[in-house]
Amino acid sequence: MTKATIDDVAALAGVSMKTVSRVVNNEPNVRPATREKVEAAIRELSYRPNQSARSLAGNRSYLLGLIYGHPSAHYVLDIQEGVLEICRPQRYELLVHPAIHRDPNLIDEVTDLILEKRVDGVMLTPPLSDNMAVITLLKKMNIPFVRVAPTENKSASPYVETNDEEASYDMTCQLITQGHTRIGFICGHPDHRAMSLRYEGYKAALIENELPLLPDLVAQGENSFESGEMCAKQLLGLPDRPTAIFAANDDMAAGVMMVAHQMGVKIPAQLSVAGFDDTPVAHQIWPSLTTIRQPIRQMAKKATDLLLKQLKGKDIQLPASMLNSSIIVRESTGPLVAVKPGKPK
Repeated sequence: MTKATIDDVAALAGVSMKTVSRVVNNEPNVRPATREKVEAAIRELSYRPNQSARSLAGNRSYLLGLIYGHPSAHYVLDIQEGVLEICRPQRYELLVHPAIHRDPNLIDEVTDLILEKRVDGVMLTPPLSDNMAVITLLKKMNIPFVRVAPTENKSASPYVETNDEEASYDMTCQLITQGHTRIGFICGHPDHRAMSLRYEGYKAALIENELPLLPDLVAQGENSFESGEMCAKQLLGLPDRPTAIFAANDDMAAGVMMVAHQMGVKIPAQLSVAGFDDTPVAHQIWPSLTTIRQPIRQMAKKATDLLLKQLKGKDIQLPASMLNSSIIVRESTGPLVAVKPGKPK
């Protein structure tokens, strides 16, 4: 079977090849009736544009770059799926590139990536979305870009964010209303400034409810299950241990629950545990984890939409989009049982 060409589509639709090209590239200034005829011809002929020819004709690669640091695998997967849901119908492909935030060669790495792969636009996720050296480079190279969850210099580019601090505040208040006054908190990786907002929400809730902010009840994690285990041993080993632990992500919360089970601490009767992100692990562990559902995929979709609008020459007004997170209550939290906290036997 002979592969259909753009000439075949143009002939069947009764339009010029330039009009077919405009429809294929989702360009404006095509009448709806004409666009419908061209799309019908494309379907009938099973036409697939030649990507190389398309790139040469438009002086574009039709390739978007997603540059990310070291978040959890579930976060990256959700981001990718959200991006692809928007860019694939627009006939853009996605290049996923991991990078180390503190790598001294990061700028050279990003420069080489853009020049070698000819990406048309870039999305940055935390912690790279706050890396001003990378942001300065992209501006210097005149590459359109969008940031996901930046915490600094928000006027530097279009961005999408969620209400991390408010959601963390709400979760802490919910634990307080259940009778918990000794609430431990496990911070996220220090390179992720967005994670610091979750700690700020925790602090604000304690202050508003006139509870002391006790350094012994705050542990420094690194976003991993293993760091959650380490922090749980630190917190649950206190002479007056917390009756609730709120971890800045679900992986660390799962580590807390593992240690609690090993120590014979009953969840939620003796210890309530809460996480953040609502990754698959939240409902795969037992008891299922109370957590905060981040609209990660929706953020990725919105970021992709903002990037594609830039590539089409549209002006993006700031501030950009705020998407709200929500608390998902499951079995790992509950009212404080009236027993004196202490080391488990």
